[in-house]
Amino acid sequence: MLELRKFVAPEFIFGAGAIDLVGQYARNFGARKALLVSDAGVAATGLTGKIAQILEEDDIDSVLFSTISANPRADEVMNGAEQYVQDGCDIIIAVGGGSPMDCAKGIGIVTTNGRHILDFEGIDNVEVPGPPLICLPTTAGTAADVSQFAIVTNVQERVKIAIVSKTMVPDVALIDPLVTATMDGYLTACTGMDALVHAFEAYVSTANAPILDLHALNAIKLIFENLPAVLQKPDDMELRGKIALASLEAGLAFSNASLGAVHAMAHSCGGLLDMAHGECNAILLDHIVAFNYKEVPHRYKNIAESIGIATAQMDSKTVLKEILLKIRLLKEEIGIEPGLAKKGARAVDISELARKAMADPCMVTNPREATVRDIEVLYEEAL
Repeated sequence: MLELRKFVAPEFIFGAGAIDLVGQYARNFGARKALLVSDAGVAATGLTGKIAQILEEDDIDSVLFSTISANPRADEVMNGAEQYVQDGCDIIIAVGGGSPMDCAKGIGIVTTNGRHILDFEGIDNVEVPGPPLICLPTTAGTAADVSQFAIVTNVQERVKIAIVSKTMVPDVALIDPLVTATMDGYLTACTGMDALVHAFEAYVSTANAPILDLHALNAIKLIFENLPAVLQKPDDMELRGKIALASLEAGLAFSNASLGAVHAMAHSCGGLLDMAHGECNAILLDHIVAFNYKEVPHRYKNIAESIGIATAQMDSKTVLKEILLKIRLLKEEIGIEPGLAKKGARAVDISELARKAMADPCMVTNPREATVRDIEVLYEEAL
């Protein structure tokens, strides 16, 4: 409780109409020309055009960079940085899910440090912060808009690298639950599960803290109570707001407490096999909970109680059984099927997947120390 800790978070505005403030905030930064970082899917909804119009009303020009993959690649970051410089931009505005926001963070630090994005891999390796960065998330799950993480794919090595630094925290996050209605049902499910994994891993992380626990447990509760409902009623903005709040709270928790084996293993799958991140997290979650449980059963008991499991008369094994059942029922209800093999993983990939997962920074704060063989077994179980 009394341990000296530092916590980081951006200024954030939460609520309907938050995106309408983008011009005001850009003007406050003295911006003249913005690089809008998005992807083709978001641009097709007309949202980036709307943001450009809002900026124009505040006498701020903008150009669009939207050549971004689902798992943003190093060369895409470098191309975005080149466009930022060539077009004379002085602010970056990310519009989209985790991929555009991670790419935007990378573009920023490349332009101010004059180095290749892959040089920043690891923790606290960014010397100079990027230019002002405003994030407008269109999904509810990644929380890249409030975190000090950026994940970029090294295509040559077929691995996702994690860049973790307080310089990566955006300056402002404008979190508008209304824009998450552009997501289809399955993306809503996968990003919601990404937020759930953020909260689970932050709560049991070796870097947990009381102020972060509050956010993590509330995020878990909100997702279990509302994610199936929002899939049934996708136009219910109150439900969308609850999932967006869960994503925000989970983001505040994991940005400061870090993550664990689920994310380390999912990053490995994304880098090697280009799997969708939230979906991969969802498939792995219950397997890692079962692996970690004996190390911190008291913390998992608190998670169990937050999702409505009455643990008072249960022994420890029963608590674990009930948590795993809840997770599996939730995934079934929202349409996420088990099995990494269905997403392209093969038994022959497991050795390389495990080796790369063990090198991921997220593994450092996993509550139970793992060996390469442990991770191989977990991949085998999840296959």
